[in-house]
Amino acid sequence: MGEFMGWVAVCEIAIVGVVLVRLARGPSVSDRVVALNTVSTQATLALFCFAVFADRALYLDPVLWLSSFSYLGTIVWSRYLERGLL
Repeated sequence: MGEFMGWVAVCEIAIVGVVLVRLARGPSVSDRVVALNTVSTQATLALFCFAVFADRALYLDPVLWLSSFSYLGTIVWSRYLERGLL
């Protein structure tokens, strides 16, 4: 099971590489916000899978922190876009 989770973590990082292209190209700010949220979600999943692969519970605290703050960041960016501040 651990080796499988290691491969899943590597695949999640590969997905981040593809989504970074969307983050750089746009074309709108909304697309970039969604891409940034996707990058943070994939990074959270990759870190979780790596924690299972390495059999270390120590990595689960940053997983919770990253997932909480990435969600909060998306809400803040959406509010700025909604109000027309960007």
